[in-house]
Amino acid sequence: MRTYTIPKISGEIDWTTIPVIPIDQILWSEDVGIRAQGQVCYQGDTLYLHQSAVEKEIRAEYTEPLSPVYEDSCLEFFFMQEGDQGYFNFEINPNGCIIAEYGSSGADRTGIVISDPVGFFEIKTDRTSDGWEVFYRIPLTLIQPYAPGFQFNGKLAANMYKCGDKTAHRHFLSWNPIDLEHPNFHCPRFFGTMNFGS
Repeated sequence: MRTYTIPKISGEIDWTTIPVIPIDQILWSEDVGIRAQGQVCYQGDTLYLHQSAVEKEIRAEYTEPLSPVYEDSCLEFFFMQEGDQGYFNFEINPNGCIIAEYGSSGADRTGIVISDPVGFFEIKTDRTSDGWEVFYRIPLTLIQPYAPGFQFNGKLAANMYKCGDKTAHRHFLSWNPIDLEHPNFHCPRFFGTMNFGS
């Protein structure tokens, strides 16, 4: 499994200095030319993410929180603290529409409902010359009610994904490979390792 060190930052984020996570494992479908990558860093009690996709035909239909954004062009981040039973999933489309959930399996998820998700997560999306990108944050105050012992230190088990179930070219990409016959991102046993830097 792949590993990544989450850098600790201070002050304003310079994304050009943050290591890139290649979301380059093409799963369950032919290569349709879509590419993706991510970046993660942290400061204090907040995790910051940037994900981007090279995707010419973008689908962005959903605007309401907890909509099935995986049917749209979608970038995703799943993670759990090592030793925990449950994991978090964050899934975002180009409209900034987000799914945030916690649970122990794909069939056992609790939706995390936020009255103003765009403001709370500080979601910013942009269309680029060859696709789109999203920036957002995950505060520890959101995580700890579901995983009380969670801290931004030690190790995370995690994976990043790119998908689009109803896009013009259906696709499934991941950072760490998933050895399953049918599409399923909800597989913690295939998560890689992210280490918190100091």
